[in-house]
Amino acid sequence: MSRIAAIKPFGQRIWLDNLSRGLLESGELARLISEDDIAGVTSNPAIFYKSISSDPLYTGDLAELKKQDLTAEQRYEALVVPDIQATCDLTRAMYDATNGLDGYVSLEVSPTLANDAQGTIDNAKRLWAAIDRPNAMIKVPATDAGVVAFEELITSGINVNITLMFNLKHVDNVLTAYIRGLEARAAAGLPVDKVQAVASVFLSRVDSLIDPQLEAIGTPEALALRGTVAKSFVKVAYQHYKGLFQGSRFAALKAKGANPQRLLWASTGTKNKAYNDVMYVEDLIGPETVNTVPDATLALFRDHGNAANTLDTNIDAAVATLVAVRNLGINYNLAGEQLQVDGLKQFDEAFAKLLELTK
Repeated sequence: MSRIAAIKPFGQRIWLDNLSRGLLESGELARLISEDDIAGVTSNPAIFYKSISSDPLYTGDLAELKKQDLTAEQRYEALVVPDIQATCDLTRAMYDATNGLDGYVSLEVSPTLANDAQGTIDNAKRLWAAIDRPNAMIKVPATDAGVVAFEELITSGINVNITLMFNLKHVDNVLTAYIRGLEARAAAGLPVDKVQAVASVFLSRVDSLIDPQLEAIGTPEALALRGTVAKSFVKVAYQHYKGLFQGSRFAALKAKGANPQRLLWASTGTKNKAYNDVMYVEDLIGPETVNTVPDATLALFRDHGNAANTLDTNIDAAVATLVAVRNLGINYNLAGEQLQVDGLKQFDEAFAKLLELTK
């Protein structure tokens, strides 16, 4: 068993945070699924910009699309929707074998709609219909408008990966919106057992923002907290998750076959070379979670990562870390809002560059 596949017995699924036509057609993605038990795939505008701009397998199709009377966004979707469909088809066997637990493939709505709830709903429903695969997931941002859209999409029976979550407010807003969406669906007499959603919580970007603030404070206490804040936040968020989905409110939905909304760890490549290069994987393994991992971090974990149940440990220390950060004058929740705005800007810029490619 590979070191990556060894994570699965602890209840966590590893997804690949990458997608390209070359990855599909070379058989590399199939190999990762077979050898490492990769159980899903995520994409975003930055990933597709890199793929379309560098993978020659897109060149011919893009040239043909540019001859057609289409918008740049329509050409982009005409390129990537078939890749999403092909990936869904590749992972469909695991989706069927696990009764819909594994095998998901995410495609993001236009990031220009981040603050437009109805626009996000319309875009998500259109993409869902275009992909036409039960193991697709439509990715929407966890902005206020995105959360409104997310609830409606869950009520509509659409699988959703809600992304760009950076603080406990984001986590609580999203998880409760998921439950409300399922409750509305159940109240309408619709089945709830086939709806799946994940909540993407970002890690390395948190430490990249807060570590310099700790260094500026410069005390031994502050310096000792470097590289610990994101992991502590995730451990506390997981306790919130358990409180909701193992509690009384979700019990009625669970009795109808509803699935909990799994937390997903994103941005799990270690940015600081002074830290353990697989810490955002190795230190956060636990039941009913997903970690979407970039290729480079997968290779590192395959080489020297250790699988163990680490997510539900040292919770008191995690709480103490967040308290210590607050006592140092660092507003963690405000930092999370800034990180979400920054993340949206990055996706906006990547999407704009994508559309320049397809003009």
